[in-house]
Amino acid sequence: MATVRSLRILRLLPQVASRRFKPCPRLQVDQAVYHHPSHCISQQWRAFRASCVASGQVLQFKLSDIGEGIMEVTVKEWYVKEGDKVSQFDSICEVQSDKASVTITSRYDGIIRKLYYDVDAIALVGSPLVDIETDREQDGAPEEDVVKTPAVSHEHTHQQIKGHKTQATPAVRRLAMENNIKLSEVVGTGKDGRILKEDILNFLAKQTGAILPYDEVKQPAPPVASTALKTPARSPPPAVQRPAFTGKDRTEPLNGFQKAMVRTMTAALKIPHFGYCDEVDMTELVRLRSELKGLAESRGVKLSYMPFFIKAASLGLLQFPILNASVDEDCQNIIYKGSHNIGLAMDTPQGLLVPNVKGVQGLSVFDIAVELNRLQALGSAGELGTADLTGGTFTLSNIGSIGGTYTKPVILPPEVAIGALGKIQVLPRFNSRGEVVKAHIVSISWSADHRVIDGATMCRFSNLWRSYLERPSSMVLDLK
Repeated sequence: MATVRSLRILRLLPQVASRRFKPCPRLQVDQAVYHHPSHCISQQWRAFRASCVASGQVLQFKLSDIGEGIMEVTVKEWYVKEGDKVSQFDSICEVQSDKASVTITSRYDGIIRKLYYDVDAIALVGSPLVDIETDREQDGAPEEDVVKTPAVSHEHTHQQIKGHKTQATPAVRRLAMENNIKLSEVVGTGKDGRILKEDILNFLAKQTGAILPYDEVKQPAPPVASTALKTPARSPPPAVQRPAFTGKDRTEPLNGFQKAMVRTMTAALKIPHFGYCDEVDMTELVRLRSELKGLAESRGVKLSYMPFFIKAASLGLLQFPILNASVDEDCQNIIYKGSHNIGLAMDTPQGLLVPNVKGVQGLSVFDIAVELNRLQALGSAGELGTADLTGGTFTLSNIGSIGGTYTKPVILPPEVAIGALGKIQVLPRFNSRGEVVKAHIVSISWSADHRVIDGATMCRFSNLWRSYLERPSSMVLDLK
């Protein structure tokens, strides 16, 4: 009887051990770590070790190399939290470099176990972002080349799930994540199948039977009797939030875009700037734009004066290609650029950004307007991508949209010229018959790299550019 009882105890030992020594899911066990003096149950311990590995491994997900020599980024927003389950290509977080905002996506299926950074913290390229517990067994140790994580720019915000391309903004992704909705299951009603906020709310309502909020549903207006008096509803005046004055100094670190401005302006100080100013009579252009504005709006595009300024600059660069060039670091060679990538200095919530319109020499005024509409929308939303912010060859600044007449623009290296436009003013001028007439005048301020561009070249280019704007019909002769 004692022998039988001993055998029963030996059979129960592995079960007791599995209850007492449950493996920690955050430990990676590759070799045997438990030993028992009894030879009779060594085989049971080997089975226990195999179950520990099969339960999953915790992998460090590292920040990918975004490119452009970027070594650090600022974590702007987390789309996940500890304990969340993620799939491949799900959004992990949004980071901001000195060039653009980038959405980092997961390369693993698993559970988030640790977030290494808080919001607004500085993360170094190659350092861990999160720990992800995977459900599958890895062959050997985790790869150190995890730094090659897919990084998706906001210009192409999408997910790639089982071959299905899902387009959505970060705000829509966050809404879907908070409600545990897979974007691949939602049908997008936006342009090119883009998922909108309303699509998420409608999908949630169908799943839960919930009623959408009143402001999310377009209610038909009730019929109004013809005899009723229409009294316009007075909207309350907007509340003006006054800045709080504490009287105390405070220190804040520079963000990514501010650091980029420091580097760019420091490099610009090495360039000897040559300044040239003039004014342009835009009376005919004002008349032409007023005629074309309605036609452009019927096509869904807002037509400003900037497309005309940019196209006139491109036509001038064809005659003076040295203004669409750059010099090497030793200033021994001039590189003439093959494309007119004309940048537009833009005031955004992130600060001053200069996206550029690529290949202006092959675009019409309407094509440029379409591209400017896209860039301005992305700039207002803080979603300009690296491709939009790099590769510029010539720059115009429309500072006059805020105010001012003349200015002294600073060249953006490695470019060699920049122009700044003042505000349009209605001023008295003499016509060809000596009569005083009303004219729409805008001032232009040019800065050029005096190492390679002389004053005569800048003056001739400005005269040609001005002639295109004062007589817009003359541009038709040189359009291709």
